[in-house]
Amino acid sequence: MPMQQLVPSYRNLWRSILLLFIVLVLTGCGVNNIPRLDEKVKSAWSQVENQYQRRADLVPNLVETVKGFANQERETLTAVIEARSKATSIQVDADTLDDPQKMQQFQQAQGQLTSALSRLMAVSERYPELRSNQNFLALQSQLEGTENRISVARRDFIAAVEHYNTEIRTFPGRIWHSILYSDMPVRENFEATAENAEQAPQVEF
Repeated sequence: MPMQQLVPSYRNLWRSILLLFIVLVLTGCGVNNIPRLDEKVKSAWSQVENQYQRRADLVPNLVETVKGFANQERETLTAVIEARSKATSIQVDADTLDDPQKMQQFQQAQGQLTSALSRLMAVSERYPELRSNQNFLALQSQLEGTENRISVARRDFIAAVEHYNTEIRTFPGRIWHSILYSDMPVRENFEATAENAEQAPQVEF
């Protein structure tokens, strides 16, 4: 092969090797960490939403069951229904996850539903027949399990946000953030906004 043809071939080979080296170096330096951690935050938030929706889905049957034994507790039942309606009307998705006001509204609404459910459970203690009803016991068990899942999902979300925020504020993530991902802001984290909101409703009798 003529020397003139060998030179371009060697140049292309070295360019390919150099490109591969650069890719490996960038990968090793964590250039992809920020988008990967951002996706984990979104995934963790989806689990928070899923568990809150699971709880909201339990409320109608729970209210109807309690109403069958304690229809006179209309104020408490109405408060639960209204709190559920407000909680399900406020949605925070990947597009609004960075909106502090939206996050606060969402958390407040969920906290109000938590409080309303706690009051409903307290009221039910006055009705022995209700406490022994199989449908109520099943709903009570499901609610308790769901509240535990909510706690786990919130904990995982908080951890994911903390990891993401730490990455974009420390070296070398801070460099990659300023160069490649400056459009990705610091994430808002979950904060309890209602009194005792971090506690699940007491559903044990």
